Amino acid sequence: MAPRLREEEDTLRLAPHDEDGNMWPKALCAHRIKVLTFFISQDYDCFYAQVVENARPALKSLPLGIKQKSILATCNYVARRRGVRKLQPISDAKKLCPDLVLADGEDLSAFRDVSKRLHAMLRSYSWNHKVERLGLDEIFIDVTDIVAYNVPLLNRNALSSSFFCLSQTDPEQGFSFDASAVAGCVVGPALEGNNSTECENPLHVRLLLASHLARYLRLKIEEEGYTSACGISTNKLLSKLVGSVNKPRNQTTLLSFQHEDALSFLDPHGLRKVPGIGGKIAHALESFYLGRHADTDTYTNGSAVTVADFRRRPDVSAALLERLLGARIGSERGVGDKIWALLHGVDDAEVKAASNVPTQISIEDTYPGPQGGLRTFVEIEREMTKLAASLLRRLHVDLTEEVEETQGDGAATAQADDLIPLEADTACSKRRKWLAHPKTIRLSTRPKTSYSDGKPYNWGRASRSQPLPTFIFSRSSSSLNDTALVARLVKETLLPMFLALNPDKGGWNIGMINICVANIIPTAGDPGAAGCGRDISQMFRKQEDVLREFRVHDDDDHDGKNAASQVDQGSSPRSSDHNAAPVSDNSRECQYSTEITDDEPEGWGDLEGSLSCQYCGHMIPPFAVAAHERYHEFEDG
Repeated sequence: MAPRLREEEDTLRLAPHDEDGNMWPKALCAHRIKVLTFFISQDYDCFYAQVVENARPALKSLPLGIKQKSILATCNYVARRRGVRKLQPISDAKKLCPDLVLADGEDLSAFRDVSKRLHAMLRSYSWNHKVERLGLDEIFIDVTDIVAYNVPLLNRNALSSSFFCLSQTDPEQGFSFDASAVAGCVVGPALEGNNSTECENPLHVRLLLASHLARYLRLKIEEEGYTSACGISTNKLLSKLVGSVNKPRNQTTLLSFQHEDALSFLDPHGLRKVPGIGGKIAHALESFYLGRHADTDTYTNGSAVTVADFRRRPDVSAALLERLLGARIGSERGVGDKIWALLHGVDDAEVKAASNVPTQISIEDTYPGPQGGLRTFVEIEREMTKLAASLLRRLHVDLTEEVEETQGDGAATAQADDLIPLEADTACSKRRKWLAHPKTIRLSTRPKTSYSDGKPYNWGRASRSQPLPTFIFSRSSSSLNDTALVARLVKETLLPMFLALNPDKGGWNIGMINICVANIIPTAGDPGAAGCGRDISQMFRKQEDVLREFRVHDDDDHDGKNAASQVDQGSSPRSSDHNAAPVSDNSRECQYSTEITDDEPEGWGDLEGSLSCQYCGHMIPPFAVAAHERYHEFEDG
């Protein structure tokens, strides 16, 4: 029987006064640091370089850089010891390290695959499914529940022979560890006294357990061939920041028993180093503090102002930050309170629950060539085709999974409309099943700019969205490189969207194109999809099987029995005549057909008798046909 969790409500409230005796602002006093919330920040070391090195082990001892356009996206630590740094122009990197080996980083497919595999591995150890991935190389894990479960299991009399349980049902699943000390490096004050004193402090015990769990997960990642750096603390801000203290291939735990401990750790950092404070906000804060226009490249050159300098300035407050930052175009509401809290080490953001599907998928490329950006229709169409092909490959990789369909398998047959065939039908054929369907496609473009123009990076960026055409999910597409499908998407969707965004055909100078699919909805019936209800098509298919046992038959009435049998046979799914002539109305632009085509979308298209709208391609249940016709009438008007 699993040990009962102690229902403690230990919270470390912010003191009403700061280190100088001044009262805390009212906005900040509302925040609390929850002692029972613990976070692990996993950051893979020079991730792109590690992926290339694992594919080509001979490169591990050489200075390696990952090239994206004319910029070095990242580099390994051999190159960094030679003075090379990430986000550096390749020309500058070559001057510092002439023998720098460059690997192409334009195609992110290999990096995404590895990131997805490592994320899935870490998710398998989570109980609350709160494993949030930031980009491809960083992960936040909320380990509050699993740490709290293991607190009562500690034997204070044999700390060096402790056991961390990883399962609530199997007490033998876990790992042994030495609980007499925190695993890895430590930042912050040590408790006065001996081990018994530390065991009396609930915060220290939980941080200790979290550190050993982080070490276990970090070693599991190394078994996959990748090293990482970890940070362990009580919120996402501090865990990310402390994780960068000892890199690479290490971990650091922040022991902040009082709020002053967190401030002491945070204060020496530059404003730009604080997670949540981006380049534009850091530039605005530094310019205000210095009374002049501050350096815009704070990421490369570092911040000129530390957290302590800015926070301790007498006139700085949450209200001032709101006036300073809230007036900017696109600023979020309450940005002053948020930044003020971050400057005090307070971050209430929770780790988002892991999902089987991403929130959106986008493909982008820039065109900074010496002759300018894209200028002709041929160039636009060529680049659109490349991006669309890459996007469709991403959709198949991220939004489908391979399943095996055995002949005679009723469950597989029932869901055949949602499967993409991969090979010829055999006794056991492989297909890919859609996990989710994006509903929206968005195209963004911007003109080419340069530093000499004095314009910001995203100057002139414009976007246009519309429903994603349903032929993308065609069951006839059996390849990840379906050139016909790519060409149709470009011709029928992307090029018209581009012309609507850029109507001046004589003045094109396109420096960036981004194609994004969003509003990704998990498919009905997916058991792992949060918030998904039952698959209504499956419900209709199975209703005969469910109701059959409740039917009353007269065993003496053979005619009635035969009639009932005939009724059962006649009610099987897909029994209607799909070759029936389409229902047409020449007076309307919208027509419907009962013919089953490869372009049927998932959902209502799986229901018997649904009608396909020739105008928009959606499958409409018969009772909704009239209303759908009215919709197109108003749309045309």
